[in-house]
Amino acid sequence: MTRRRLKPEEVELWKKVAETAERLHPERPKSELPKPKPKPQKTPTFRMPDFQVGAKAGATPSRDDLMPSIAEQLGSGPVRMDRKTFGKMKRGKLVPEGKIDLHGMTLDRAHSVLNGFIMRSHGQGKRLVLVITGKGKHRDEGGPIPVRFGVLKHNVPQWLTMPPLSAVVLQVSEAHLSHGGSGAYYVYLRRNR
Repeated sequence: MTRRRLKPEEVELWKKVAETAERLHPERPKSELPKPKPKPQKTPTFRMPDFQVGAKAGATPSRDDLMPSIAEQLGSGPVRMDRKTFGKMKRGKLVPEGKIDLHGMTLDRAHSVLNGFIMRSHGQGKRLVLVITGKGKHRDEGGPIPVRFGVLKHNVPQWLTMPPLSAVVLQVSEAHLSHGGSGAYYVYLRRNR
């Protein structure tokens, strides 16, 4: 509730009432009217920038999956090979010199077969090989913890960046549609020295 100012006739009426009234504490000094509240001084203050909910949010909605997809992980990595050759490889213009199909293998079997294939291919002087993993079957039973599908698809890129394969592998990239798309990987090998 805001205070309004007294009109001049109200001030006169108050003075008349105050003259007829006896003071409770005569020892205190007499004041004619109550003092007005001091007005706050305007000081320069910091002004926050205007805020709007969602102003800095991206256009894409957030996903529940916190880990980026394999394609995003491979695409965000640095290109360690010749850019022109990399562009040809991504467009499917380079023909792989060898390929291996890991469909239906267990993780242990696939890991050992992949290690042998990559090391043999490097020893034979091959530069580009194709590793087919398949896209994986969707086996999520709807439980509280989501289950990734495509176990080989998710593990093969990690195996290729770990020793002993990391010493011979120069670049790993998702294959072009003509060579299997997201169910296969191009593996570009280092030169034999």
